[in-house]
Amino acid sequence: MNLEEAITTALEYETRIRDLYRDAVSGSSDPVAQRVFGALGDDEQRHVAYLRRRLTQWRQSGAITVEALESVLPPAAAIRKAAGRITATLAEADRTDEKQMLAKALRVEKETSDFYARMVAQLPGAGREMFARFLEIENSHIDAVQFELDYISGTGYWFDFKEFDMEDG
Repeated sequence: MNLEEAITTALEYETRIRDLYRDAVSGSSDPVAQRVFGALGDDEQRHVAYLRRRLTQWRQSGAITVEALESVLPPAAAIRKAAGRITATLAEADRTDEKQMLAKALRVEKETSDFYARMVAQLPGAGREMFARFLEIENSHIDAVQFELDYISGTGYWFDFKEFDMEDG
């Protein structure tokens, strides 16, 4: 895959996940869930805009410059560290809709992250550098979504690791 194809494909992934988060905002009645989905959607919109600029630059000059790409989320390590300190009780409200939206978001985030990992492995130079940053951000998104899903599911798992046994007294 060449760089133009990679950017075009990345735009498809980013648009898909952005739209999923936008739908999740309007599909949720919980203000916290709306804020989480909104922040993730805003992050994805910044990715779309960034990729569009890089695609235009590539088409005009045959090269790209890698500019800083910020995220509203902290790095994955910070999310995991914060999650380890949380000892909150679960809300009594039914969170089925949010769980379904988060599960779908998690699948799409993982697909997107897998694509970026392949691009880092395949592309040289600036393309590799650009997609490495996208991979880092998407991995933080995966951690954030997994954290939210684990939290509202109350399964005893944090980031897919069993934290406590629900059978223990």
